[in-house]
Amino acid sequence: MMYFIVLFTLAFLSTCCFVKNGAEGSGDFPLNYLLFHDSNTLSDDDQDHCDLFRQWLESSTVSTELGKRGFHRELTTTVELRPNVLHDISVLLLYRWPNGVYVDPYQLDSLSARNDWQILLDSSIDVEVPAHKTLGFLSYVYPSNAGSTSSLLKATIPVHGRYHEPSLAGETFTTVRIKPPDMLLRTGKCLDKLESYVVVDAPCTVSNSSMCPWVKINRQQEEGIISFQVPVGDGSVVMPVCVGTLLVTIVCCVALSKYMLKYQII
Repeated sequence: MMYFIVLFTLAFLSTCCFVKNGAEGSGDFPLNYLLFHDSNTLSDDDQDHCDLFRQWLESSTVSTELGKRGFHRELTTTVELRPNVLHDISVLLLYRWPNGVYVDPYQLDSLSARNDWQILLDSSIDVEVPAHKTLGFLSYVYPSNAGSTSSLLKATIPVHGRYHEPSLAGETFTTVRIKPPDMLLRTGKCLDKLESYVVVDAPCTVSNSSMCPWVKINRQQEEGIISFQVPVGDGSVVMPVCVGTLLVTIVCCVALSKYMLKYQII
């Protein structure tokens, strides 16, 4: 029995030494190192993709321009993506509209066939409500480019001014201010490598309300807020107008009554 135990121990030690020497001689890495290495190292193609994606975040620009006059305007947003065209990248424009304007969902539906972008609203829009009885809203604009993302994107959105509460200070116009949209990018490869960037949650696509992480671009310079003026009523003359209207109505009624009595018109 003692000899059997000694032989078993010697066989076990020789096997361990063989495995150790074989690993050292062949230059193989331990299994735990291989797992760590594979999970934290990107391939060359993925690394190039992430480098270009980071350049997009730093160099891309967004500009806005307001067209037409009066209550009915058009806000044109131009996006320049630099330096190259990338695949597997989604672009999203996030608009934060004030309560002084609205977009008409039915008008957007009628124009959807001619647009190369799609829009998603975060709430229903009542086009008849005045500005002081409603809140601002969000809209998400998705360029509908298939395959690679174009380096130049443009979206023109019809915008309409709401009626405003009459001014008690005698002002005849009020100013509506529209902030430029935020441009967001999404990729499934590099989010864990972009800790220094702002990541926000937004709907994944125009037809999918599930939330996905999007990376906000760093603007080279803070673009100014776009503003335009809409006419408002003069609240300071409400009382004189009401009194004058009532007096004119009474005078007309009295004159008409006298005329009917004089000529016996029934």
